[in-house]
Amino acid sequence: MCSHQPSCPSSSADRGAHVVAAHPEQGWSLLCDGAIVFDDSGELLPDGRVVAPHRVPNERLAMAA
Repeated sequence: MCSHQPSCPSSSADRGAHVVAAHPEQGWSLLCDGAIVFDDSGELLPDGRVVAPHRVPNERLAMAA
């Protein structure tokens, strides 16, 4: 699916693919390797595997004054 030179890594590798369609109003982007990346950091890979969101624990979030 990717036509970049050099080509992007496969969807099984760490991210390095380029965004080909962004839909911030819906919270997702399509990458050139066929993966869908969600704003909550979760992913849906072309082979149907799911990568769970990588959320920061509440204790590590900065508190507003």
